[in-house]
Amino acid sequence: MSKFANNAITWFEIPTADLDRAKKFYETVLNVQLIPYGESSMVFPRGEEGVSGCLVYREVSKPTADGTTVFLNADGKLDVSVKRAEGLGAKITVPRTEIPGGFGFFACLIDSEGNHVGLHSTHF
Repeated sequence: MSKFANNAITWFEIPTADLDRAKKFYETVLNVQLIPYGESSMVFPRGEEGVSGCLVYREVSKPTADGTTVFLNADGKLDVSVKRAEGLGAKITVPRTEIPGGFGFFACLIDSEGNHVGLHSTHF
């Protein structure tokens, strides 16, 4: 059985217009080090069994605020991540909002590339 058998998501890609700018944005917002992969992508770090994805620069993949929203893990650092994003010029589209039923909190923003992304935390 695949290690991803119990996950609805196995990989995601966030398109960029400027990979270096996007790398700086996400490393600052989430306080992580992205992992270079080839010449045109930067992978988000993950745990042993976690699902990950990457920032990618491709001619056929364009940033958009009108598509699918990927929620990134900001567990325990949601408020500070939102403040960092604002400091980098991100537009906050949904401020920290509680998810009913004890599922934590989320916020949404427009990133440095023009993508609509979410941040999720089980606590701030």
